[in-house]
Amino acid sequence: MLHELLPFGLIMVFIIVLLNIWATKLKIAYPILLVLAGLGISFIPGLPVIRIDPDMIFLIFLPPLLYEASWTVSFKEMKKWWRIIGSFAFLVVFFTAFLVAITANHFIPGFSIALGFVLGGIVSPPDAVSTGAITKFVKIPKSTSAILEGESLLNDASSLIVFRFALVAVGTGQFIWQTAIKDFLWMLVGGVGTGLIVGFIFMKIHKKWSTDRVSDTALTLIAPYFMYWLAEQAHCSGVLAVVSGGLFLSSQRLSFLSSSSRITGFSVWQSFVFILNGIVFLIIGLELPEIVDGIKANGIPLETAIIYGAIVTLVLILARMVSSYIAIFATIIFRPKVAHNMQQQGRSWWAPLAMGWTGMRGVVSLAAALSIPLQLNGEPFPHRNLILFITFEAILLTLVVQGLTLPWVISKFKPFSGLANLEHDEQETRQHIKKGLKQHVYDHIKNKFESEERWQGHAGMEKVLKHWENQANTQDIRWIDDDIKAVLLEMFELQRNYLHELNKDPKIDEEIIRMQVYQIDLEEERIRYV
Repeated sequence: MLHELLPFGLIMVFIIVLLNIWATKLKIAYPILLVLAGLGISFIPGLPVIRIDPDMIFLIFLPPLLYEASWTVSFKEMKKWWRIIGSFAFLVVFFTAFLVAITANHFIPGFSIALGFVLGGIVSPPDAVSTGAITKFVKIPKSTSAILEGESLLNDASSLIVFRFALVAVGTGQFIWQTAIKDFLWMLVGGVGTGLIVGFIFMKIHKKWSTDRVSDTALTLIAPYFMYWLAEQAHCSGVLAVVSGGLFLSSQRLSFLSSSSRITGFSVWQSFVFILNGIVFLIIGLELPEIVDGIKANGIPLETAIIYGAIVTLVLILARMVSSYIAIFATIIFRPKVAHNMQQQGRSWWAPLAMGWTGMRGVVSLAAALSIPLQLNGEPFPHRNLILFITFEAILLTLVVQGLTLPWVISKFKPFSGLANLEHDEQETRQHIKKGLKQHVYDHIKNKFESEERWQGHAGMEKVLKHWENQANTQDIRWIDDDIKAVLLEMFELQRNYLHELNKDPKIDEEIIRMQVYQIDLEEERIRYV
């Protein structure tokens, strides 16, 4: 079996790389091509049958994907938009699950409300990976991007909570509100607490142990698995544990990771997450034919199942759009100042349409659907194959249809008409940061040069001062001795501290700060190994 699967796995990775190259040339999100490719490959005769263990998706794939997303999202932007992020991550998920449950109960024969909530909990959360990959090719405001990223980090937890409670209701035939509320609170508090505690322990390990960049990167790779596993053992939310722990460590990255570790970790994680994402989206396409065989075996015509899936997908899209417009009206009524700022930023009434059109489904929905037990109380789980098929259809339709048409929707309806002004403001912010950073370092070096006698007449120090004064990046660094190297390393740390303090300004885009820190890290590595 291993000799058959290993070549197939290697070919999968090779196909992932080729499709990503093709997707970049076509300027579309690579998950779209991967799902379609997986669907096409599955019809090739003689290939090994792919049967997915849901625990593999949850434990192997989900923790690192969520962890990487929590490191790239701006926590400062999440705090700024916490109201709408919280409402979309919890209230909108519950609202969507409720609408799906009512719709499924009405249109699908024999589908109870409890089964409807099982399906609703599965398909309600938009996927962080899909949304991020697709919005990379369209221009949207930073605030909208932050809301989408923040929401996608948290809605996985809320949807899985709905899913688990619905499974209990299907199995027992009853729903105890007191127990559900108590369990819900424990999953939230316990999950967040576990993630923060494990994150704090790992931060201390990085600080106390004599780690190098290889060890630091290895620790970051195992941290999300510890967070997820411990939280699940405590019967709380492993998703929230990974997200909270990842956000905490991300906010402290400058305090426990060296420039070498940050650069190495960035490269390793980019490749690691890319392969994981590619495998999952290929699997989505590969698994669909087997699901089709399952619904046919249950006597459900394929055409009927496709109609059910299309109806549920339509409900998902409409529920998100309605929720977006409700959020806009609530903002106008209860927070008129924020609404005025949004109007000044060029937000039109088409913006909720664009928000609603970004609700692509993906990894979490796949894992949850596959985790439905085969049997319930000794009998086959009711409508399991149909739930799986509807889930796969929702993933395919939202990825392909919404993913391919999102650029057209934004260009057609122009929901962000003031985007050019926002880009101009962002460019001014970058220039302001660079100018302030240069002046801050130059003043420090000049003071050191004039006040410390040992630097008087030092040729290397004069070049350092002239370098910053002229804002020139000299390529000849042969003049750097150990003393000058120590000064330059001090300057790099001074710059990072300056950026860290500057990042406390809520008006400064954290992504710009991170890019500046990354450039400083690269320059430090160049100097350190002279």
